[in-house]
Amino acid sequence: MSTLITNIGELVTNAPVGDPAPGGPGKYPGEYPGEFTAITGAAVVIDGGRIAWTGAAGRAPAADDIVDARGRAVLPGYVDSHAHLVFAGERGAEFAARMAGQPYTAGGIVSTVAATRAASDVTLRAGLRRLADEMLRQGTTTLECKSGYGLTVRDEARSLMLAAEITPEVTFLGAHVVPPEYSRDPAGYLDLVCGKMLDACAPHARWIDVFCEEGAFGADEATAVLAAGRARGLLPRVHANQLGPGPGVRVAVQAGAASADHCTHLTSADVDLLASSGTVATLLPGVEFSCRQPYPDARRLLGAGVTVAIATDCNPGSCFTSSMALCVALAVREMGMTTQEAVWSATAGGAIALRRADVGHLGVGARADLVMLDAPSHTYLAYRPGVPLTAAVWREGRMVAARPEILAR
Repeated sequence: MSTLITNIGELVTNAPVGDPAPGGPGKYPGEYPGEFTAITGAAVVIDGGRIAWTGAAGRAPAADDIVDARGRAVLPGYVDSHAHLVFAGERGAEFAARMAGQPYTAGGIVSTVAATRAASDVTLRAGLRRLADEMLRQGTTTLECKSGYGLTVRDEARSLMLAAEITPEVTFLGAHVVPPEYSRDPAGYLDLVCGKMLDACAPHARWIDVFCEEGAFGADEATAVLAAGRARGLLPRVHANQLGPGPGVRVAVQAGAASADHCTHLTSADVDLLASSGTVATLLPGVEFSCRQPYPDARRLLGAGVTVAIATDCNPGSCFTSSMALCVALAVREMGMTTQEAVWSATAGGAIALRRADVGHLGVGARADLVMLDAPSHTYLAYRPGVPLTAAVWREGRMVAARPEILAR
């Protein structure tokens, strides 16, 4: 059944608008989403879970069902390309301590590891689904999910199997930190990650990640992890340059990683490497908010021609938010991005970071993932920070969340 959403105040497409490209529906003209594109007084037609048409409301073709947007804005569903949702326990006291002046370090991860290992599959699944549903209700229609809080062969494998129940974008992060039982034998843990653990985890993941940072894994170790993952068919991404300057960006670019995530502390050489590569700089402004760290300079990256994504990094320690809207507002206010750049980075940028051509835009043939705002334009995401603006969400053409007034149409 086809659906026409009409009387849209502003339709953000990140793609050309109009009739299907030559070749018919499903032949989106471009490998990945295009630049920020928006039209006013618009409509969109969904058919078979895909975008069938976009354009001026007065020219819209007929459809089986009609939704009147009443002047609201419609955007592509958010693409959150960095999240850690499989865990047990909580770290609210750690957050309070940071707000009182204690600096963030990677060591707090160990407390989550202990709680996660002790938790049942039922407990982990319930927490995972609660957070995934929370994201969906806010408009996140595509998400990546990492392991990294098990750090044993069994616990990493089960974390990935649980993550695969909610998303195909599953990332093996056994190289998160060295667990306490290997504190005197980090080389032994690296061998485990690259060997038996990877063998057990690779069948359940698409990606491999490594925390390349002082206190976690150095350049040579990170390179070895990514190479081992590639040999087993996993695609690389890297936690890079979060806590200070370091080799993370260089490791990511040299490994052909889809993304280098955090990018808080970058040298000019790092920026040049990103600009000359296909590696996306994924910025996580919620982390800086939650850790009282300096924000990345997005303006510097964009000025150099780097592709930028925005993600939440939802996790129990350094950033326990699932709100892409909050991250958009922080990117505008604290990282020097325009509202258009921030929304593009939270949709199209995330899609490119996940090497996905079917999401992050509303070009004809794209997956019909949409967010309707209770606002006339995308600007309101930063203009009204903290206000719940999501009026309705569609994923694969099906309305999966809506306010009562939308349902009562």
